Amino acid sequence: MRRALIAGNWKMHRTAAQARGLAEELKGLVASASADVVVCPTFTSLQAVGEALEGSSISLGAQNMHWEQEGAFTGEVSAAMILTIGCTYVILGHSERRQYFAETDADVNRKLAAALDAGLKPIVCVGETLEQRDSGQMESVVLGQVKAALDGIPAEAIPGIALAYEPIWAIGTGRTATPAQAEEVHLLIRQFLRSNCGDQAADAVRIQYGGSVKPDNALELFSQANIDGGLIGGASLKAESFAAIVTAAG
Repeated sequence: MRRALIAGNWKMHRTAAQARGLAEELKGLVASASADVVVCPTFTSLQAVGEALEGSSISLGAQNMHWEQEGAFTGEVSAAMILTIGCTYVILGHSERRQYFAETDADVNRKLAAALDAGLKPIVCVGETLEQRDSGQMESVVLGQVKAALDGIPAEAIPGIALAYEPIWAIGTGRTATPAQAEEVHLLIRQFLRSNCGDQAADAVRIQYGGSVKPDNALELFSQANIDGGLIGGASLKAESFAAIVTAAG
């Protein structure tokens, strides 16, 4: 059985002091969680949140990284930098990175290879726009992103990757894919992994759902056979709502 993975993406919210307070509040609420729990604050809050989480079961993750180890890349951070500050996870290819910062599938692939080489646990995001869904391109877009991300990645490394299906039309909009819609795409991804990467990878890779997950819809979403937790945005910024989602994961 795959252990559920619940990751909170705090995006560009909370100062270091506020993020530390949120982490402190969250620790007691999820201490007995059976899921793997990760929080991903801004770069400027990583140290403060990491210190707050010491001795807890909550892991620390970054929201992005560069594929190079070092160099003239103003404003970027490397895998080694986030590792040394205590991160074990990193989010790659979030739709906002693709949309607002022109990240390509090739960029995501390079970042994934670098993250794996450094020993980080990557969460790779994929998903379609409303226009792509309505025009019947959902499957080709989502599986195309999965295929491109995994290009050249060694087969033995794939089970350690988490994938997050984010229907872009359901991020921050209040709209959520129905459990059946979400499960349909998760199953497509699982079948793709089975056909292209083998049974071991297909059975091991955790596929999260990331699109307006809230306490009142989390249980039904996580009850689907191929949904292995969630990548949580807005609801992760309040300790009680995030804890309720963690509890829903079982």
